[in-house]
Amino acid sequence: MKIFALSGLGADERVFKFLELEHELIPVLWLEPSSKESIIDYSKRLIVEYGIDKEEHFGILGLSFGGLVAVEMSKILNPKFTVLISSVERKNELRSFFKLPGSVFFLKLLPKWMFMPPKPIARFLFSAENKELLYSILDDTNLTFAKWAVLELVSWKNTNKLENLIKIGGSKDRILPPKGKNGIIIDGGGHFMIVDKANQVSKIINREI
Repeated sequence: MKIFALSGLGADERVFKFLELEHELIPVLWLEPSSKESIIDYSKRLIVEYGIDKEEHFGILGLSFGGLVAVEMSKILNPKFTVLISSVERKNELRSFFKLPGSVFFLKLLPKWMFMPPKPIARFLFSAENKELLYSILDDTNLTFAKWAVLELVSWKNTNKLENLIKIGGSKDRILPPKGKNGIIIDGGGHFMIVDKANQVSKIINREI
């Protein structure tokens, strides 16, 4: 069975190579978003681009911001399961500072370069042990995509709950700490735990699916 995997805002498909899953994992690479494209329309475009709607048995995995896209794709499709890693299922699980009034208007005014934090700050936020990989990924980050993704994150409106959801969070995640009662918590896991605690993440996914 295929698992279509979406990476995060400060990550790319390189983070998935640390997972050891019992099914075929297919990284979904980010497309260039149009300036006014919603996360829902963007999710539809990814579905068509990768022919996911033509698959009969498949799962969707989303990391961090990729989890938001995974949620929107799962609402359209009928995956066997949806895995969220270091992510959220609904808008009320986002941290309060992502939902401040006027945040969308303010963020739109910022230049793209401000959506890339200094590397030491990024390492702190991600709680990354593998700083070399994190820094390499940050160097390759598309700032146009980064600004669009942050704007879509702070304006995300999903309130739907998913069926067949596997949600894995880290107890020390500084960006999207786990909320709700439907998650599996990895003790000591930070936002970069898909790399730093790949063995634990892999075992949970293989067990749950």
